[in-house]
Amino acid sequence: MSLFATKPIEPVDPAQPLRRVLGPLDLTLLGIGAIIGTGIFVLTGQAAAAHAGPAVVLSMIVAGIASALAAVCYAEFASAVPVAGSAYTYGYATLGELVAWIIGWDLVLEYALGAATVAVGWSGYVVALLGDFGMQFPPLFSAAPGTAVVLADGSTVTALFNLPAMLISALATWLLVIGIRESARVNAVIVVIKVGVVLLIIGLGGMFVDSRNWQPFIPPNTGAFGEFGWSGILRGAGVIFFAYIGFDAVSTAAQEARDPQRDMPRGIIGSLVICTVLYVLVSGVMVGLVPYQQLGVPAPMAVAVDAARVKAMSTSWQPILDLMPFIVKLGAIMGLSSTIIVQMMAQPRIFYAMSRDGLLPAWASRIHTKYRTPHLTTLITGGIVMFASGFTSIGVLGELVSIGTLFAFVIVSIGVIVLRKTRPDLERPFKTPLVPALPIASALVSFLLMLALPWSTWQRLIVWMVVGLVIYFVYGRTHSKLNATRSSGR
Repeated sequence: MSLFATKPIEPVDPAQPLRRVLGPLDLTLLGIGAIIGTGIFVLTGQAAAAHAGPAVVLSMIVAGIASALAAVCYAEFASAVPVAGSAYTYGYATLGELVAWIIGWDLVLEYALGAATVAVGWSGYVVALLGDFGMQFPPLFSAAPGTAVVLADGSTVTALFNLPAMLISALATWLLVIGIRESARVNAVIVVIKVGVVLLIIGLGGMFVDSRNWQPFIPPNTGAFGEFGWSGILRGAGVIFFAYIGFDAVSTAAQEARDPQRDMPRGIIGSLVICTVLYVLVSGVMVGLVPYQQLGVPAPMAVAVDAARVKAMSTSWQPILDLMPFIVKLGAIMGLSSTIIVQMMAQPRIFYAMSRDGLLPAWASRIHTKYRTPHLTTLITGGIVMFASGFTSIGVLGELVSIGTLFAFVIVSIGVIVLRKTRPDLERPFKTPLVPALPIASALVSFLLMLALPWSTWQRLIVWMVVGLVIYFVYGRTHSKLNATRSSGR
């Protein structure tokens, strides 16, 4: 019984218990909901101030291209293997059970901890918005344990846990338990709002851009790699890459799509293209409104909006721009809310697929009799997200999410090449172009970005994987349905 035995690719089962209610628009909006979040509201300014200057626009394009390499690989798999499980299922079909378990366990870092990361960011914006209305949220309950929270008088207190992050995690869990259709509808409304906010910033801010702020477009390198110049553009792309994470969450909803073989590639690639265009435009407006050196703050978009307000004094646009700080914070809260929903939607469906294969207990694939959702794994995911967001800093969470996501990208990219060799006859409504060159490039880019992460993040990844392997060899291997079938000779 080989550890690398592959699972047969199952045909779409019309009687499967999950509801097929998602169309191409739903899937595209899910992707946009997952992608537009922390990155566009925070990381753009930091990349401009520390690495790329006005050329952060080019960093956005480079990061978008790197993400597109992985996206087309996901799109081929989503059309050829239209079942729940995303990279886990793809790995099982191409590289074997052990690799599938590793990637399934790794995806907890991407989806569950990704939702936790965004929940922490959501908490920060909510606390700030309450402050604008003269309401101070209790600082003891506004950040991870040990975090020094600065009060209005300049003094500090040490936080105990992040209550707002835990509350939004609980709310998202409840929404996902009651149904995928309801979750998709809520996400669609939020996506319309936050995309509207981004377009408003692009439209109004674009009228007050000072082209002198774009000069020099590529600031000269300081002598250190990654500090401006062309190396700064590359380093900026690495920082911004986090902003593109999320499009792959669409693939976890394959068994809830009405026509997954046709619509999954559209949702994955469509959402990425739309977000890339928005990212390029909004980053260009931001560095055109203020000198890029002023954007290295936690809320760079607010800084840019304030600059536009000053330039709009005594014009007909001033009343609208006076409302923009509130609109930006509200848009950020909305944007982060939908990202949490989509990330938390993805994780239970990974557990569901692993349970159906016997690698996790049978209860993990139970479906609610009324709501037709994997309610037990949704509740477990919600518990993980609540704990992680309440008691872990955003820096640690963000790095773990990045390394987990990049690892998944490497596996999927290699899997495309393997499946082309092992199953050349498989129907592929969407095909990755330039195989094997493009998948190899995708895997290399993702691995290089992994190498750029701190050693402490690698250590946490190794510990997490060791724990996962222990669970696999103690439980998963002995309960694997594939191994049971192979040992019985069927």
